[in-house]
Amino acid sequence: MAEVDTFGEAVLRYMDKGLVLIVADILSLITVSSCLVIKVPQINTIRANKSSKGISIFGLCLELFSYTVMISYNYTNDYDFLSYMEYPILLLQEYVLIYFAFKYQNLLGLRTRVVAVFYVIIATLIYMKMFPLMILQFLVPFCTPIGATSKVLQLVAILRTKDASSVSRMTWFLSAFTNMTRIYTVYVQSHDWMLLSNFLISTFLSSSVFVAACIYKKKTKKE
Repeated sequence: MAEVDTFGEAVLRYMDKGLVLIVADILSLITVSSCLVIKVPQINTIRANKSSKGISIFGLCLELFSYTVMISYNYTNDYDFLSYMEYPILLLQEYVLIYFAFKYQNLLGLRTRVVAVFYVIIATLIYMKMFPLMILQFLVPFCTPIGATSKVLQLVAILRTKDASSVSRMTWFLSAFTNMTRIYTVYVQSHDWMLLSNFLISTFLSSSVFVAACIYKKKTKKE
């Protein structure tokens, strides 16, 4: 009986947070759930076609940089893990996506391996909180233009080749959706305007890539 009362009290305490924060938690869970598979359609498309044509390699690298800095910034500042839990999930999928994109463009050479080792060393230092916080704070404002640039490069790659056969529409739809939900959660939970501006721009650009992929996917099929 005591356990029931304790659970009931916990529920009541949670409800005391207010509807705005409860909705934020629900949206965070939806976002994280969506991010569990957000890159999978894109990975499967590349593997099925055995081609990464229309995929911007430089854009993927910029996206990787942006994800890494953002998760490091949130982690170092001890923000609520639920408010950025999608980043570790996205990061793992990004590694797989980059591997296959590089593989089908014959870019898995010595230089790529050296850069990968350097990246792992830096990521380990950040995880152990041995990386200077000042550098992260300096890099965070650049994540918005860098993240935006990665999406612009992908959009340009589709428009230039007029071929979206290797681009997953589902991945970009989920990207736009999850960025849009984060606009709400960041606003009500941390009011961090650097993060908020990042998600606003990302929502617009992800939507643009999704529309372009839809247009040139249809044209490819007609041909």
